[in-house]
Amino acid sequence: MSSDRTTNVLWFAAGVSLGAAIGLLAAPASGAETRRYLADHAGSARDYVDRGRELYERGRELADEAANMYEEGRHLMEDV
Repeated sequence: MSSDRTTNVLWFAAGVSLGAAIGLLAAPASGAETRRYLADHAGSARDYVDRGRELYERGRELADEAANMYEEGRHLMEDV
């Protein structure tokens, strides 16, 4: 189920990116202005993607830690 959600989010992000790119390319600005705009904003988009990856990895680490704590607590309760 988690991988389905991740896949859906990635497809959504791809669709938004593609829609934005098509919208910019269809805009009444000149080709040079549009390319400059895309180049300027591609760097900031890359920063957002990198930050999203970092947050995703941290979430996975926290989930693993929580699972380990749960297992430790379960074992402690079994010993009692």
